Amino acid sequence: MKRRQFIALMAGEMVTWPFAALAQQVGRTYRLGCLLPRPKDAPPNVLFFDELRRNGFIEGKNLTVEYRVFGLHLDLISQYAAELAKAQLDVIYAGGGVAVRAVQQATKTIPIVGIADDMVREGLVESVGRPNGNTTGISILSTELDGKRQEILIEAVPGLRRMAALADSSTLTETKAHALQEAARARNIDLSIHRIAKAEEIAAAIDIAQVSGAAALNVLASPMLYGNGKLIMDRVAALRLPTIYQFPEMAEEGGFAAYGSRVNQLSDLAVRFIGKLLRGTKPADLPIEQPAKFELVINLKTAEALGVAVPPTLLARADQVIE
Repeated sequence: MKRRQFIALMAGEMVTWPFAALAQQVGRTYRLGCLLPRPKDAPPNVLFFDELRRNGFIEGKNLTVEYRVFGLHLDLISQYAAELAKAQLDVIYAGGGVAVRAVQQATKTIPIVGIADDMVREGLVESVGRPNGNTTGISILSTELDGKRQEILIEAVPGLRRMAALADSSTLTETKAHALQEAARARNIDLSIHRIAKAEEIAAAIDIAQVSGAAALNVLASPMLYGNGKLIMDRVAALRLPTIYQFPEMAEEGGFAAYGSRVNQLSDLAVRFIGKLLRGTKPADLPIEQPAKFELVINLKTAEALGVAVPPTLLARADQVIE
């Protein structure tokens, strides 16, 4: 068995086995709140609710859900968090550091399952082994992979001399921006970074990047940018701009390339946390976890439409090539 297949198999076993040993409380209706960047009917979220059902939490039967989506309305995130805090929920699931922090500010008692870049470094929990407070969850380390995605994009677009990065101004630090530009400069490539603060600024930022001469775009890790993935994909397709994203599913949705942990893997981990909390485990007793696997997906169909000849050496290293 290949190592990747073994890791995937073990991850699947780790996600599902705790639920097999524990039953739901008969007659009880569990109440879950969600504060996420994409709508409830987006494919990754549909799979999230499918996983909940497989593990005995069935919306309309023994589960009720209060759902808020903030991808298009980052300015309303505190309002959404406050609404969830008042809804008498058993657990709140929040995606992205900004969402986790907003929920923490709204409630000190409702257990929170958070997904963020680094739960400890962002100050959302005290430590990996003992989160303390009312929060636990998953550190996806995605901004640490922004540099790796930049390297992949440079290799994927032969002859690249100017490139751009689309960044969420609330998540990109000056240190990180400097490191990305220095890494590009070491490859004799000019990197321009275009910061945006809200969804309405995305299209214009991409246009400016393309007009400035950028021949490729790195969409840096951000819940808000992920929540507006369709908008970004449509815009870069119109401009014929090869673009790399943080989640493999985004290449499967039509993006040029993507590298990182799968949203589905993160959702499965989140379901495990949610199940334990609904059954009474305290957040402080659930250590922070990290993804077990990162995947590179290249959409060759999109590459051909953009006129990009991806080197065979990179295609050979990809976990999945979409043809």
